[in-house]
Amino acid sequence: MKKNIGTIDKAVRLVVAAIILLLYFTNVISGTMALVLIIVAMILAVTSLIGVCPLYMLFGINTLSKKSQ
Repeated sequence: MKKNIGTIDKAVRLVVAAIILLLYFTNVISGTMALVLIIVAMILAVTSLIGVCPLYMLFGINTLSKKSQ
C-alpha cells in the first residue's frame, strides 16, 4: 500500500491515542463510550505506525510531503 500519512499527521494521531488511553486509565471515561474511544485510539495508533489510512485513500487525501514520497 502506498503511504499517505505525513509526519505531523502521525504525531497528532499518536498524541490523540495517548490522551484517550490516559483518560481511560484515570477513569475519566468509562462504559460504552470508553470502549468506542479505545477502539478509535487503536485505529489511530495502527494507522500512524504503518503510515496508511484507508479513509484517506477513499477520499484521495494525502498528508505525506512531496519529497517523502
